[in-house]
Amino acid sequence: MVERQDSAWELHEARLAGDFKIVGALTTVTDAFQRVSMHGVREELLRAQFDTAGLCSVIIHIPHPCPNDIYERKMAETIAAARASGVTHMIFIFGDLFLEDVRAYRERQLSGTGIVPVFPLWGRPTRALADAMIDAGTETHICTVDLKKLPASFAGRRFDRVLLEALPEDIDPCGENGEFHSFVSGGPMLSRKAAVKTGETVERDGFAYTDLLPA
Repeated sequence: MVERQDSAWELHEARLAGDFKIVGALTTVTDAFQRVSMHGVREELLRAQFDTAGLCSVIIHIPHPCPNDIYERKMAETIAAARASGVTHMIFIFGDLFLEDVRAYRERQLSGTGIVPVFPLWGRPTRALADAMIDAGTETHICTVDLKKLPASFAGRRFDRVLLEALPEDIDPCGENGEFHSFVSGGPMLSRKAAVKTGETVERDGFAYTDLLPA
């Protein structure tokens, strides 16, 4: 899952460590919008990003709205297919830096499947992590903002130190409590930039989404 800035950084660190051969990235896309679920990123941008990352794209298409039983069934089918193809480990970064309940849920999902969950960034201080990503030249835009936690004006902004200093004190620097989601368009985990520009920002269902377009 490379669209989040910490997901992309996790890919970078996992490759540097060399403990795993990373063969693909799994993401859910909402069919009604042809966009990444929760992030609102166009599927075409997602595929372009995976291509620059050198990863096979494993995309789970889900309806809108998507009841949890449908989501879990589709995930289970995809995990079973991955195991059958030889996958032995799955790296998770669905807001899993310190959220115990989220980690426990992912571990339950993989229990008995033959695939081992891995959480390489678990417990990492998020401000230090944000600084490391920025220092390494990771280029990121905020694509989605939870309006209960941040104003819509944060949507579409670059993830940089100016943004970090502008965040309220109770907002996690990496958005680990769901405050915002992001899309990575450049950095050491990508072979080339997936150039993007910001389009219209719309508010829907309590979130602000900035449309990211191929530049």
